[in-house]
Amino acid sequence: MERIEINGAPATVEDLRHPALRNYGHFSAMQVRDRRVRGLGLHLDRLDAATKELFGRELDGELVRARVRHALRGDVHDASVRVYIFGRDQPTWGEVEPCVMVTVRPPQDPPNPPRNVWPAPYQRPVPHIKHVGGFGQTYYLRMAERAGYDEALLVAPDGTIAEGAITNIGFSDGESIVWPEAPMLRGITMALVERGLAEMGVPARRQVLRLADLPALRSAFLTNSWGIMSVQRVGRQRLTVDYPLMKTLQDAYERNPWDLI
Repeated sequence: MERIEINGAPATVEDLRHPALRNYGHFSAMQVRDRRVRGLGLHLDRLDAATKELFGRELDGELVRARVRHALRGDVHDASVRVYIFGRDQPTWGEVEPCVMVTVRPPQDPPNPPRNVWPAPYQRPVPHIKHVGGFGQTYYLRMAERAGYDEALLVAPDGTIAEGAITNIGFSDGESIVWPEAPMLRGITMALVERGLAEMGVPARRQVLRLADLPALRSAFLTNSWGIMSVQRVGRQRLTVDYPLMKTLQDAYERNPWDLI
């Protein structure tokens, strides 16, 4: 079950030529279960905001939903879905018509073993947009894997922690959740966990965190479209794998309903 559709039709080699050669666009990744998605409105808002910024056009959320429904045709109910927005050049750069590409792959659950995270000296350009062309983060993720880690942690030259290569990271000081305050992508799962924690009355805050602050923190976790993952090590710094905390985070996440596509 792997599918690529562009504007509601199966993608051809010619269709894929432009996004392959013109590395300019953005996307959102989501897990679909029973043709529903947690935080669907957040995904649509993200796609619309980035389309306005990159292409100067609004993106109709109902059109996106229709494109995803079409790609999930047949008996596909559970899947990993990505919605990419890229432009097909018109005579002038200011007249770019956004195209909607939907990819469908098998569903993905978060890995169970606690993650090991490798600090990498890198920050994404235009970090508030989930854009294509992530050479830097892919490079450092591969470096991390070669060193025996599962994920790269992107940090500024002064050691300020931002985000993972393909995740957001959060911490606990034993009393509250602490999110890094830095230029970063505010992931959908991160936003859903934040919302759930607020509803549960669990204290949370954002603050500037540096690698030097890790010894004062008790535990850490990662979030992305797969879900929530515990962290047992950041570089050489070992952290407590706090299973009660992980249950609290999962409960916060699951307070958000599944939205019908």
